[in-house]
Amino acid sequence: MAKFDGVIFDLDGTLVDTVEDIGDALNRVLSARRLPVHDYAWYRRTVGSGIRRLVSDALPPDRRVEATITECFDAMLADYGENSLVKTHLYDGVAELLEVLAAHGLQMAVFSNKADELTQRVVASLMGAGMFATVIGAQEGLPLKPDPTAALLIATRLGLAPSRIAYVGDTGIDMRTATAAGMMAVGVSWGFREREELVENGACAVLDHPVELLELGR
Repeated sequence: MAKFDGVIFDLDGTLVDTVEDIGDALNRVLSARRLPVHDYAWYRRTVGSGIRRLVSDALPPDRRVEATITECFDAMLADYGENSLVKTHLYDGVAELLEVLAAHGLQMAVFSNKADELTQRVVASLMGAGMFATVIGAQEGLPLKPDPTAALLIATRLGLAPSRIAYVGDTGIDMRTATAAGMMAVGVSWGFREREELVENGACAVLDHPVELLELGR
């Protein structure tokens, strides 16, 4: 693992496939208000900038006013909070990757634009609370990705220089975050975005399977 001493992982679309639970929850909110719903492909293209932004994008343009966005956002958080682990699962190979990285003594963290409480719940339920040195989701006082503030905070908590951290994610937002933080930007092809988006936004490598990250560290 010579090329990096720590890894920051995005959550949704990188470690876990959450799109169906997210889509189902928001579609229930929309349906209850007799608004158009979206298919999973739409959610895969759109998630990544936080739930409030997702809710706004899901609404018809003429309904995107603050009162409606807030109402649907609150309803979405309530529904998703109760149903965040119905269909959500680890991607194949993720558990094996985490075990090997831990065995090599690498510091690991999770940084998500998902609400912090939900991020903590998903991580603890599917990977165990002790797998990562720190887990950060969206919270007051920390700007969302692609702002690098939280990524740099994680680097400080890990006691590592940003240049010694591989930042692994599935969206252009993740790649821009990594680049802005001075970290190694590593994309994954199994997530919510296409390879082209990752490369265009600064990925130095794109993985087709989680264990390929081990080769980058050699």
